[in-house]
Amino acid sequence: MSMQRCCPQAKVSDRDFEPEAVLLKAIADPHRLTILATLAQATDDVCVCDFTGGLPLNQPTVSHHLRVLRDAQLVTSERRGTWVYYRIAPEAAARIQGAIGSVFRQNALA
Repeated sequence: MSMQRCCPQAKVSDRDFEPEAVLLKAIADPHRLTILATLAQATDDVCVCDFTGGLPLNQPTVSHHLRVLRDAQLVTSERRGTWVYYRIAPEAAARIQGAIGSVFRQNALA
């Protein structure tokens, strides 16, 4: 059974946005955005202890958020003794901008 149309049918994009969705899902949390903003503005590596002290979250939750960002390759980390230090990944901003831009490009329907 066909639904009656109210207007000409729009062309729905057939592009696979899975990579963009995975990346955007990784940043779709206010605490992860805070972590990214902190790292993007930092002139040096940031210790995990700074995030546990600066966010209203317990240590396991902070570690979870950092793991999500690391899995999305938006941050990198280095263990120094008992502490782990984080930095923004070199292409993080470009990848996020590219993901958002791909949705709004004129040829996104192609």
